[in-house]
Amino acid sequence: MAEAPGVHGPGAQGPGFLRDLGDSVSAAELSRTVDAIVQWQLPTGMVPWFPGGHADAWNHTEALMAMMLGGRREAAEAGFEWLQKIQLPDGSWHQYYLEDGIEQDKLDANCVAYVAAGVWFHWLCYRDRGALESMWPMIESAVEFVRGLQTHRGEVLWARHADGTPWTFALLTGSSSISHSLRCAIAIAEELGHERPAWRRSAARLARTIRDEPDAFAPKHRWAMDWYYPVLSGALRDEAGRERLEHRREAFVIENWGIRCVSDRPWITAAETCECAMAHLAVGEVEWARRLFDWAQRLRDPNDRYWTGIVVPDEVHFPGGEQSTYTASAVVLAADALAGGSPAANLFIDHDALPAVLDTEFDEEPTPASEASDG
Repeated sequence: MAEAPGVHGPGAQGPGFLRDLGDSVSAAELSRTVDAIVQWQLPTGMVPWFPGGHADAWNHTEALMAMMLGGRREAAEAGFEWLQKIQLPDGSWHQYYLEDGIEQDKLDANCVAYVAAGVWFHWLCYRDRGALESMWPMIESAVEFVRGLQTHRGEVLWARHADGTPWTFALLTGSSSISHSLRCAIAIAEELGHERPAWRRSAARLARTIRDEPDAFAPKHRWAMDWYYPVLSGALRDEAGRERLEHRREAFVIENWGIRCVSDRPWITAAETCECAMAHLAVGEVEWARRLFDWAQRLRDPNDRYWTGIVVPDEVHFPGGEQSTYTASAVVLAADALAGGSPAANLFIDHDALPAVLDTEFDEEPTPASEASDG
């Protein structure tokens, strides 16, 4: 894969996958947004939230997906190389990295798992078997770390402290995202001819717990992500997914603006608005998806970046006037999902395209990793 020093060179731009979305935003505008993300990437390959800010594996990986959509493959691959270089021996990454060190040494299972979604996205875009094989050890190690935090019931505990001590509770948003990431990891394994039945059992238990065991997760009902992530991840599908999105829509949607990140606060965020748009796409609600995406464009700035959030009706940007790479990346991913421009456009909306995990797999004997994490 490409070396990090070449990320910002003249040859870094290649053909992308972005398409116009009517009067909402053009492919050229989205391409400039991707270039703006790359502009803030460090020479190491790390993508911080904003200049001088921290990076985490989840949002870093989301930025790499946006880069691929915008034709910046070299920059994206430099980002994967950064992940490979800093991965810890147990397969994890610390929570937050700064340019010159570690800001938060916690080990977040959701951030660790999400790298698999990014690697599968790379495969869908480029069909580069050599790259997939080179990243396989990173994915295998990451998945085993995550499975080590799965309880016998199925939820995945939020994180470990740096000394290895696990947190005592699980989060619905994180476990939902992990559910999707595990299926991406299974797809990678299958593509490379590796049998990983224990991964399938883990994914099946997790999906069933998300559907049927709401008490398995710490109560976070005020947060929008706990509302729509079970749908975005594919754990709740079809009518069940539509019913969930309908059930609390009034709590989270502000007409003509987007999604509140917290139900009792007037804080609209572009990233969550676009993620929710993809959740609606996943259950066939195209009109709602397009409406939310269009509203998110109110947070586009003339410099081609996106404000992280806005307070309504005051129209004050927050936090602190921040424009973030992860927000821009979520917009680009939603744009591709709506337009269908890339080979990876359906990754978050067509859950039949990923390997199925069946409830019957759940009923088999638990894996040692699951047993070890009980309690």
